[in-house]
Amino acid sequence: MKINYTFASTSSPKSFQAYRRGDFDLESGIAKKSRKPKNNPFRMLKAIGNRIHHYYKLHPVMLFLICLSIGVTVFIILSINEGRFAMMPVYRKLDGNSDSYPFASFRNLVMVAGHSIYTSSSCEKVDKEDSWYLESYQKHPGQAATFVMHIQKGIEIAANDDDALLLFSGGETRKDAGPRSEAQSYWTVAESKQWFGKRDVRGRALTEEHARDSFENLLFSLCRFRELTGTYPHNITVVGYDFKEERFVGLHRSAIGFPESRFFYSGTPSSPNSKEAAFKGEALVRTQFQEDPYGCLGSLHRKKLKRDPFHRSIPYPNGCPEIEGLFRYCGTAPYPGFLPWAQ
Repeated sequence: MKINYTFASTSSPKSFQAYRRGDFDLESGIAKKSRKPKNNPFRMLKAIGNRIHHYYKLHPVMLFLICLSIGVTVFIILSINEGRFAMMPVYRKLDGNSDSYPFASFRNLVMVAGHSIYTSSSCEKVDKEDSWYLESYQKHPGQAATFVMHIQKGIEIAANDDDALLLFSGGETRKDAGPRSEAQSYWTVAESKQWFGKRDVRGRALTEEHARDSFENLLFSLCRFRELTGTYPHNITVVGYDFKEERFVGLHRSAIGFPESRFFYSGTPSSPNSKEAAFKGEALVRTQFQEDPYGCLGSLHRKKLKRDPFHRSIPYPNGCPEIEGLFRYCGTAPYPGFLPWAQ
């Protein structure tokens, strides 16, 4: 009798495995887990070291050049990244306290540049020349009144701008005047004059007491503003003599790269008897700053040293770390680094 075997499918049969994949223990009938080769880092390093040693024996000069090129490449990459990081517009707080900036709401700076030191023990003679320490070129009738005019002008500008912080700028520049600053002198005169009827300005009028020349009046006041508010001013207004406008607007402003559209100058006239000498002296100083924009060379540098008779340590740029490079820069070309207000 013939038997026919029928299958459910005409397709080729599936392969059949007698034992499970992997190792199988015939005696116990238990499948063993396959062992994966372990990567030993020490053996790998040893193997790489042996290859390098072997290559060094065959081509010592070539290996040296390869290592040197790798080192130079890494150095260049690190230098570029460090430069980029230094130029990043990141504002670092002076400490972890968010309330560390007592004047954080102000966004504009009004700076009055100091020109002399008030030496009188009384505040009743602020308009008199003998109440101020005057250099020989300042000894003219009406000179003291011009200082008071600067103070009043700065107060009036700040009074008309609720977002403005007023700074009197000037250091302890005269040895015979004692350790008194120009900035404190101006603040004291403002106080004696009852802030010229603008008493509300008193609470936002402060001092910058380290500047030794006009460029430092501007630069140090920027840093002082950052120190007090936590940011840099949106607008700057400088108060000084009208014949110094070109120096501040054309030279000092350009040196720090501050936008011209946000920089203002409010000038007042010099005393009538000093005009000719003032314009002549200003032309000389302006020429010096044209040749030395940052006041770090030659006669301008020597003048600053002379105006620091008490060897006061300048705290900046501790309060304005973003522009530390600007403080260190000395050159005739514009500062090439990062400037927060130029962005």
